[in-house]
Amino acid sequence: MPAVASRGKRNRRTVNEINMVPFIDVMLVLLIIFMVTAPMLTPGAINVPKAGKSVRPPTKNIAHVLLDKDGTIQLKTGKATKALTVKELGDAAKAWQTEQPDDSAVLLVADKDLSYQKVMDAMGALQRANVQRIALQVAGGASK
Repeated sequence: MPAVASRGKRNRRTVNEINMVPFIDVMLVLLIIFMVTAPMLTPGAINVPKAGKSVRPPTKNIAHVLLDKDGTIQLKTGKATKALTVKELGDAAKAWQTEQPDDSAVLLVADKDLSYQKVMDAMGALQRANVQRIALQVAGGASK
């Protein structure tokens, strides 16, 4: 029921104003609660994996997969170098790795100007062929 303002008995009219005091009181209480509890909250920790960084890559039992900026793929094992397609890459690297000791690795060397999708295609081919150890390296490219 609306509040009624009275000026005597004859002039009764309703007040069409909203009382803002309860609204402000509630907002101030909420503000104080948030100000008190915010310093007590601990930020969530995210466990980001860390990659080790070596001064120089290993030199024994390594097959190099060279990705040039024009998209050509070469598999260099020892002194032999073969040009391959993405589909042939996984099988050739797996065949090489089965002939090597357990600690052998395939080093994926990509030109820095090469698109990321081409690197991921080559890495996907190696992973689908179950190549166990894959390392990444960025090759020079044109400097600005």
